[in-house]
Amino acid sequence: MNEQSARNVVLVRAIETTDQKREILSDDDRRYANRTARELAQWQAAESGAAASSEHFLQQRAEQIVKKLAQRHAAFAAFAKRTPGLAAVAWLLPLLALVLGAALDRIADPHRVDLLSAPLLGIVAWNLLVYLVMLVWLCIPKAGTTRLRAAWIRRLSVGKAALPRKMPHALSAGLYAFMADWARLSAPLNGARLARTMHLAAVLFAVGAVLSLYARGMLAQYGAGWESTFLDAQQLHALLSTLFWPALTVFKLQGFTLADVQALHFAAGGQPPAAEGARWVHLYAATLVLLVVLPRLLFAGIAAARAALLARRFPLDLDEPYFRQLGDAAGGEPGVLRVLPYSFTVDEARSRGLEAVAAQLLGERARVRLFAPVAYGSDPAAALRDLDLRDPAITSTALLFGLAATPEKENHGAFIAQVVRALPQRTVVLLDESAFSVRTPDPQRVRERVELWREFCVFHGAEPTVVNLLAPAGEGAQP
Repeated sequence: MNEQSARNVVLVRAIETTDQKREILSDDDRRYANRTARELAQWQAAESGAAASSEHFLQQRAEQIVKKLAQRHAAFAAFAKRTPGLAAVAWLLPLLALVLGAALDRIADPHRVDLLSAPLLGIVAWNLLVYLVMLVWLCIPKAGTTRLRAAWIRRLSVGKAALPRKMPHALSAGLYAFMADWARLSAPLNGARLARTMHLAAVLFAVGAVLSLYARGMLAQYGAGWESTFLDAQQLHALLSTLFWPALTVFKLQGFTLADVQALHFAAGGQPPAAEGARWVHLYAATLVLLVVLPRLLFAGIAAARAALLARRFPLDLDEPYFRQLGDAAGGEPGVLRVLPYSFTVDEARSRGLEAVAAQLLGERARVRLFAPVAYGSDPAAALRDLDLRDPAITSTALLFGLAATPEKENHGAFIAQVVRALPQRTVVLLDESAFSVRTPDPQRVRERVELWREFCVFHGAEPTVVNLLAPAGEGAQP
């Protein structure tokens, strides 16, 4: 699935997930989209000679819904056509860097090549520092991104946060949810694009400085020399020998001796001696090419290849319950929800409620595979020893707790962590509020208990879903 198709799918998912009251998309709209997408996916598969897949179905369904919403809401049509926030940066920033690099010689004397040119030395030093930071960043385990870079990536993902006016509240809520989801999902792709742009900008900045040196040398006679308060000729010779060693080695340019450096020292208040400025222009130009242009081009190429791969094969997890439910609508294999109760006995009424919850999570044809409850205080590893957590026949695993229980790290937390470590993408936590709501009719206490469990589950790596197994149709599965 490419980037545009994935964007439409995530957009439709956000709208459908937030539109619980069917204000934006009615059940008829959704059934029509399912039927149409199923037919188009089968036709597309027949044309290509391959079997219809869930990806084809999701792409066609998302396109149908986006078109329908664009016809109904002009503001949504404008949002759907919105380009990424900083798309123009991809060419504006490198172009600006080229201009600034070309204007660099205005900082110094345009008729003089300073052996200690602050702008040229600054370019080399800055890029060497960037390479060092990149190397250190690779060595830091789980190193994240900086806050500034994260803000740029978010703007590249979704653009400005403001939405068009005259849009229904339910639709606006869906679009805000989409922007949050898409900024997170597309962060690797846009991070690669941002890295490509920054490396290209560094390349063109150095290229601009080199072109400026040669262009001005065509119209003016360069004088070469140096002056320093703290460095003598011997120290400067050692510094320049180290700086220009790559250029002298690779390009076999004319070198320099300590006597050459001493002869180019500016006398106090004197005029620059008429020396061969071209030699030092070539040395600086070759050094910028070797230490800035070529490495940055390599990094830009790597980032561009990664961005192209991610744009062509966008990483979207289709094992999530929403996609599993749509896979059922596409005519695929029915999902299987494995339920592992913890110190919780599921009676017949609640068992029927679990079937309704499974239908909400995995589709109407979903089945429930209910296991014996895990005893309170038992060792999680021992309790799950005989259970194949990676059974391919299982679509999703649900850990079932009663909301009336008080969560404990050494018991409930250890059980959640044990399963989440094995199945990080296919585990859900269900909190049944049926018994606690009857025993505690105060809504405020119920909300407090839900929040306590939510924080507890998130701390142990899972986002809980509150259900009422005695009234699943009326309450629904609410995150």
